[in-house]
Amino acid sequence: MSTRTFKLSRRGFMAAGMAGTALATLTRHPFAHAAVPDLADYVPVFFSEYEWNFINAATSRLIPSHGEGPGALEARVPVFIDLQLAGDFGTAADWYMAEPHDAGASPLKGFQSPLTPAEVYRQGISFFDDWCKETNDSDFVSLDDDAQDLALVALEKGDVGLPDNLRDFFGLLLQNTKEGYFSDPRYGGNHGMAAWVYIGFPGARASFLEWNDPAMDNVEYPLGPVSISGERA
Repeated sequence: MSTRTFKLSRRGFMAAGMAGTALATLTRHPFAHAAVPDLADYVPVFFSEYEWNFINAATSRLIPSHGEGPGALEARVPVFIDLQLAGDFGTAADWYMAEPHDAGASPLKGFQSPLTPAEVYRQGISFFDDWCKETNDSDFVSLDDDAQDLALVALEKGDVGLPDNLRDFFGLLLQNTKEGYFSDPRYGGNHGMAAWVYIGFPGARASFLEWNDPAMDNVEYPLGPVSISGERA
């Protein structure tokens, strides 16, 4: 997979599958109902400062700020991931985690690591950053955009030497980035419903009866999205 393909595919998933993105790992968290402060003022509840800087840098390369639509940082995707890892998703509270584990088994057999998602993130960030330092003489955050892209491509392709129990790290990072981008704002991401506005998704609007009329075919939907809490974009 070339760097160019990687850059295009980051935007491609928004055009191809955004409306059907399954928020399979979405969980409630007590912090998720509070107003989310500016990203610069947000105090992580799970990530250390070092990890928080990494998540901001990595998600901003997966969904960059330049180009069409808001980027991951504008949508506050890092906040979403932080809250999820601090909650039931991070501890795999509703996952089957009993032994035996075969971390080297085929990915088709599902999640095989004995580590929780929170542990995969924490150990994965540390391992990947060490690889960046050995390969590029710099931690991931300090690399320029192109070097960060190349590093993420290597991580995705499995070229950084991750141990088997961390092999899902990139998959979790990418999936959670998508989820944070398109989730309801009550979970910390999709700030101001910016991603929904971008793709024309109506959100949690309770009724579309006025649009259930053949006369409305091919009429552009004029109303913006509505969040679960009733906020309108």
